[in-house]
Amino acid sequence: MNVGIVGAGIVGLAVARELALTRGARVTVLDKEDRIGVHQTGHNSGVVHAGLYYRPGSLKAELCREGVALLREYCAEHAIAYDEVGKLVIAATAAERPALRAIAERARENGVPGVAELDALALREVEPHAVGVAAVHSPRTAIADFPAVARRLARDVEESGGAVRLSHPVRRLRQTADGVEVVAGGSRMRFDRLVVCAGLGTDAVARMAGSPGEVRIVPFRGEYHALAGRARELVRGLVYPVPDPRYPFLGVHLTRTIDGEVLVGPNAVPALALEGYSWRDVDLADLRRVAAWPGTRRLVARHWRTGIGEVLGSLSGGAFLAAARRYVPELTAADLVPAGSGVRAQAVARDGSMLDDFAIDVHGLITLVRNAPSPAATSSLAIARHLVGITSVLTS
Repeated sequence: MNVGIVGAGIVGLAVARELALTRGARVTVLDKEDRIGVHQTGHNSGVVHAGLYYRPGSLKAELCREGVALLREYCAEHAIAYDEVGKLVIAATAAERPALRAIAERARENGVPGVAELDALALREVEPHAVGVAAVHSPRTAIADFPAVARRLARDVEESGGAVRLSHPVRRLRQTADGVEVVAGGSRMRFDRLVVCAGLGTDAVARMAGSPGEVRIVPFRGEYHALAGRARELVRGLVYPVPDPRYPFLGVHLTRTIDGEVLVGPNAVPALALEGYSWRDVDLADLRRVAAWPGTRRLVARHWRTGIGEVLGSLSGGAFLAAARRYVPELTAADLVPAGSGVRAQAVARDGSMLDDFAIDVHGLITLVRNAPSPAATSSLAIARHLVGITSVLTS
């Protein structure tokens, strides 16, 4: 069986590896960039999520827990940096206690190991410079080097006889009775099956496949600051707020990274291009397509006040300091420096709701990963098993 994979991020590469190693497929990974993991894989904080937040029984809950175990084992096998630094989810006020308790209950339902509920004094034993009225502690939450994982997955694909073809943007594709014809990077190829893990480019490939579907990707930029100098010593691991249940974002948090930095962020502002990593990145064609989707208009009508607040916070910069000081009050403006951004490929339904769970469609011989935001990197090896296991057209 000859299978094409669109997207050389961590999910696409994991799917390619799984097909090659467990099904004996000949796999070819196609990506428009000149290196792997350029977008969501290479623009995140490196957190290996333990499964605290996700609705029990959802794909996110199941694949996150399975994915953590697989990822930990994979990193150990290949000497890739992986460190269980632990996470505190902190209630800053008494009003947040019920939501915090719900997180603890959900974590236990999901089988997250070692979860403990802490009072104001106990949380400072974990993070001496943090404050709050209560916290949930997840000691097994980790950080990892996801770009290194992606590079190793690409090697696995190539060592199994597959190919990773970079600088090969998909220009056209056509599904026939017995395969999928793809034109990419000036080459014409034919595959028995095609799997699309294109992230921000999902809608474009879905249109080519004749399956635009009932969701569209709406890009949200997440901006980061980093702690400078000795301020890094104020955070040992991961410090998170109690998230707003209306949104699939976790709020601005403090994250120690695998290289010793401490990031503050991300926020969530509408991006002005699918690859809009700054306010200067504007693509009118992208904006027209996003604005034309009825779900986008309904999303804006429902949440415009929150959106304006996020934009103002992005432009002022002070919002990051205020969010960080809520949990680590010793921080000052001099302790924060800009540290880049990422863009989340968020699927939005026609009714304006933001998809919270992973979403996968099968369109004939083409499988489309429609929504795979965080914890997709954590879950990547499990997502790969799930795709290969449930999609019968891939195993025939």
